[in-house]
Amino acid sequence: MQACDFHRSFFWFEVDLSKKTITVTAKQPVEHIQVRIPLECRCEITDANGATTPYILSASCKTEKVAVEQDIWKIPNADFCVVSSLEDFMIVKRWQQCDMSIERESSAMAPHVERQVGLAAEAWASHKLDVVMVDAEELTTDASIVAAVHARRTIVARTEFVLDGGGRCLIEHPVKTINVSDRHMNYQIDTGPVLFPDLSIGHERFIGNFRLAYIAHCRPEWAELVVNVPTSIDGGAQVNHFSRPVRVEGKNTMFAVD
Repeated sequence: MQACDFHRSFFWFEVDLSKKTITVTAKQPVEHIQVRIPLECRCEITDANGATTPYILSASCKTEKVAVEQDIWKIPNADFCVVSSLEDFMIVKRWQQCDMSIERESSAMAPHVERQVGLAAEAWASHKLDVVMVDAEELTTDASIVAAVHARRTIVARTEFVLDGGGRCLIEHPVKTINVSDRHMNYQIDTGPVLFPDLSIGHERFIGNFRLAYIAHCRPEWAELVVNVPTSIDGGAQVNHFSRPVRVEGKNTMFAVD
């Protein structure tokens, strides 16, 4: 049995401003940048015909300028993360509220958008899903999960479920927060963010249908997620917030990765 070693798995992309600028929103003092970001989650989507596509979710960072002497952070600032397959990408940016109107720096720079979807070859000089798979021990009982937690072992979880309209989704992620009791011999994870496919978005590229979510479960047969969606606040504005609960019936598997 193998699972992802998230401590040594990364997403890479290479920016060459002499060739491509469709994701760069501000002029940089250097034209070549290689970016390495840890992974929060890997996700496999298997369609109704049995074809499987792997996706990754990068960790979040903040919108910035690179190699400047001061004023690194772009203001207004956004959370920034990347969803990528071998062929296409989605950049997700979250400002302090939804649909902010941010002036474009110049016509040569990319516009500010919350969800940018496209072909990776048109965005970057190169990109790589650097996923390291290692031998793992499946934890088949609550007692083995509790013991692994107390032994300071690294734990990875998978959740598999059927998609509406056919096909399957497999979400694999590191278990960051976990509740256990060696008195009651039970567990519950509460961790994320992970990728959750929301087919109601209806994007023509499957990658454009992902949302961010946190996931929790304490049994092998189901999981509950709280999904990041535009959420109304007092005054009529909307913010991107983890506010939509979703329950999926399927299979959860826990692994110890050493």
